[in-house]
Amino acid sequence: MVTVFAYSGCDTCRRALRWLAARGIAHRVIPVREQPPTRKELDRLLAAVGGEIRRLFNTSGRDYREQGIGARLGDLSVDEALALLEGNGNLLKRPAVLGPSGATVGFRE
Repeated sequence: MVTVFAYSGCDTCRRALRWLAARGIAHRVIPVREQPPTRKELDRLLAAVGGEIRRLFNTSGRDYREQGIGARLGDLSVDEALALLEGNGNLLKRPAVLGPSGATVGFRE
């Protein structure tokens, strides 16, 4: 079973969930706004993107823009950046998927 951090208002998340369902892939959905990933889960996602912290952020999101994270991200430590993601699910690129043997962020068929 895979875990999908998603937002119900996100078209990409809905497409990814339909894709999983159409292929019979068992999954559970966690509402990312209400329950952001834990630090351990974020560490797995970070490893999946090759350690590129910027790839975990929803760079087109309102919270990202309003907080000026794009301008600050280069100055943040990995711990500081992950703390931002852990504290605000709106900042995470969606959907974020964790499986038994891997993880991914975003969705492309």
